[in-house]
Amino acid sequence: MSTDNESLAAAARVPGDMLRQWWLGLARRERRLIGIAVAIVTVALLWWVVLAPPLRTLQRAPAQIDAAEAQLQLMQRLATEARELRSVTPVPADQAGNVLKAATARLGDKARLAVQGDRAVLTVAGVSSVALRDWMSEARSGARARTIEANLSRGSTGLTGTVVVGMGTGS
Repeated sequence: MSTDNESLAAAARVPGDMLRQWWLGLARRERRLIGIAVAIVTVALLWWVVLAPPLRTLQRAPAQIDAAEAQLQLMQRLATEARELRSVTPVPADQAGNVLKAATARLGDKARLAVQGDRAVLTVAGVSSVALRDWMSEARSGARARTIEANLSRGSTGLTGTVVVGMGTGS
């Protein structure tokens, strides 16, 4: 068993001995140049593996923090708005229907409204995005209606499609 260990140790020494002999066989100037090359490669590897990734992270961190803060502020505003909307009393169904009909009348012949229970379906053809935004804003504030589904496409004459809103029930 000791002969096996000795032969393994000798086999491991052979490449090391060969490398040492090769190194000692080089001229002093060649050894210096190889040492400088090894140092340059080592510094480059340290830069690419150890230093550059954390520095990139530090450079990107302020922008990521700003984006996260902006997203947090938006989420806080939406949460506040949701709390406020939950506290608002619902509008009676007939009053909500009247508000939606009045808002639809302002869109002219480019829009039709169909009220079905606690939902209303607005069908538009060639309505501007500003007019539809105003209708949705009025539906939300005046009728306390919330958009459930919107299937719209933009054409040369404006928006075409349907918007489904749900109305809260009130007494």
